Amino acid sequence: MKTQAPPHDPTANDADAREFAEYARAQGAAELEAALWATRRYEGLDAAAEAEFQAWLTASPAHAVCYDGLEQSFGRVRKLPEGTVRALKAGLPDATPAARAVPSRPASPGRRAWLLGLGRFLPQAASAAAIATLVLGGWIGWDHWLGQPTFERLYATERGQRLNVTLPDGSTLQLDAATQAEVRLYRQRREVRLADGQAMFTVRSDPAQPFEVLTDAVRISVVGTRFSVRHTQSGLDAGKTVVAVESGRVRVSTAGHQAPGGAAWHLAEAVELAAGQGVSADEAGRLAPVVSLPADGVAPWRAGRVSFDDTTLAQALAEFERYGDTGLVVHDPAVAALRLGGSFDLGQIGLFAQALPELLPVRLERRSGRTEIVRAR
Repeated sequence: MKTQAPPHDPTANDADAREFAEYARAQGAAELEAALWATRRYEGLDAAAEAEFQAWLTASPAHAVCYDGLEQSFGRVRKLPEGTVRALKAGLPDATPAARAVPSRPASPGRRAWLLGLGRFLPQAASAAAIATLVLGGWIGWDHWLGQPTFERLYATERGQRLNVTLPDGSTLQLDAATQAEVRLYRQRREVRLADGQAMFTVRSDPAQPFEVLTDAVRISVVGTRFSVRHTQSGLDAGKTVVAVESGRVRVSTAGHQAPGGAAWHLAEAVELAAGQGVSADEAGRLAPVVSLPADGVAPWRAGRVSFDDTTLAQALAEFERYGDTGLVVHDPAVAALRLGGSFDLGQIGLFAQALPELLPVRLERRSGRTEIVRAR
């Protein structure tokens, strides 16, 4: 069931601007110097000034780090209409509508409040030169501020361990064994990077803050729903990303590449999944056909079970190893390639081992403290 977002606060935009102003005041001297240099270089430097800039840049590693962070901001600034730039430099909060035209993409009300009312929150920056530096410098730019996470946490489980997590936004994560997930919540979006393992997500609905799960080559986008994502390097579907939806709708997109900073993705193909549907993607992000799932087909590990369907013995053993030491080994490639099916209790590896001779032409031999699975005579 979707949980509803809280009612919109009509003072949120003003609060954002105030919070942004506090963020601006907290910036250090290196960031300010970088902003000043970025503004001067944007307007053009003569040879002497360029030499002075290079000397400042090499004076401290922190200078280069701060300045590099401005390059992306200035890429957007260079696209500003001339009227907008003139208005910002002149510090005209009452500039004409044409001069206040929003650059490159629509501005949110909060963004517009900041651009046009900066002096109201930062009286010390009321001069035209200071406003131009603050806006064009980008070091305290609105986009940069929005790009700072309000919550950031790495969650990890060991082999055989599970973890239930409730995020500050009310969404929940259930992490299976041997799983690593990095959560970042921003003011306008929510993001989880699933490095390895599998997790069940229950996302609180909030259209203003889309929720995305990222793996190496796939992006899963939702607003409010329940779904699972698997992305493991061993066991079932090793190297693939597998998405299964329990309720709601999920968009699964192939990610061609990431732009610098990880913000922009080239989307090569995408599918939309409804409840009871699933899809997998290979290591390159190529999507397989959408499949229908049985009623208990979404994250069966939550009930302590695993299902094999034409699965190799090697993959089945690797899957059990995610939950504990099985004590089973197989050295014969032909035996490892044998295929089996069925549903098994993850906590009963002994019963699985006993069932193997009934399922496959194999026998169990005790060798050097381990049980080896060998071909039946």
